[in-house]
Amino acid sequence: MVRFLACFLIFLFINVELFGQSQSTDVIHILYYNVENLFDTANDPLTDDDEFLPEGGRRWNDYRFYQKLKQLSKVILASAGFEPPEIIGLCEVENRDVLEKLLDATPLKKYNYSIIHKDSPDERGIDVALLYRSGRVTPIGYQYLPIRDIKQRVMSTREILSASFQLTGMDTIQVFINHWPSRYGGQAETEAERMQAAKTLRQAIDAIQEEYLQPKMVVMGDFNDQPQNRSLTNGLKTVSQDDLTIDGELISLSSGWKQGTIKYRQTWTVFDQILVSDQLLKVQGWHTRPEFARPVALPFLLEADPKFKGQKLNRTYVGFKYHGGFSDHLPVLLKLEQAN
Repeated sequence: MVRFLACFLIFLFINVELFGQSQSTDVIHILYYNVENLFDTANDPLTDDDEFLPEGGRRWNDYRFYQKLKQLSKVILASAGFEPPEIIGLCEVENRDVLEKLLDATPLKKYNYSIIHKDSPDERGIDVALLYRSGRVTPIGYQYLPIRDIKQRVMSTREILSASFQLTGMDTIQVFINHWPSRYGGQAETEAERMQAAKTLRQAIDAIQEEYLQPKMVVMGDFNDQPQNRSLTNGLKTVSQDDLTIDGELISLSSGWKQGTIKYRQTWTVFDQILVSDQLLKVQGWHTRPEFARPVALPFLLEADPKFKGQKLNRTYVGFKYHGGFSDHLPVLLKLEQAN
């Protein structure tokens, strides 16, 4: 009887700690994922998508396309635990049709996701998009911000998606989804393009901070630069620590990550990042903590790397050889909570 009572009390304590906390705390997750070349199998004459056609270099076909959708849904469903994220930012999607198939032809169908998407001026036709769970968050509005060069001409790259949502408790949150110009051609040679993206985003953030009192903002994306690079620290004006004497800072929650999100040869780098306005770090209404931002290193997203040691990403292709994996990036996840 003594042993039974002891076990019962331990069980009761554990359940109060776990379930009692979940009942007094509302949680929302925001995921960002570079899904690596989510193309359909149809030719778009307006974009350079020939590589991902049945007769193209990668022999892309319906089986591989739907397998890719199934793999991506697996990641999304497993990323945040028991419930999939309320908001999902995606990049490297070809069009709205691939997103509709992702939501209709996979187990994501039952979660009532809606789509925000617009075709970008990118030459390959890859876009940034956003999925949100209707009924869990309420969209207020969105816009796409084109990236302009120093002569104010629209660049042939992905636009920045800016979307606002109302959460329970009347809090609103502004979410920015990014996929900045790549380093193809050299980091130094292409830095100016990412700096223009940083300035575009900074202007949008400044405008919101001028219009609203202490806005709560989440910035996520594949920046093709690391937290310490100039496009982030100088162009976007991020900081790694919140200075409590300064209002309006943009805090990089990724600057201390030990797990990278992309690997080249033996080197991991943090290209996929999470930034928040300092208002989100205050425990008022919906808020977050630095430890609530992390790469999603699910075991099936990684595999042994016999050539360069350790682990590497389980990709859809290895070179031009079909591998059947997921992506060349790890997703990143942010948790927001609201104590009742």
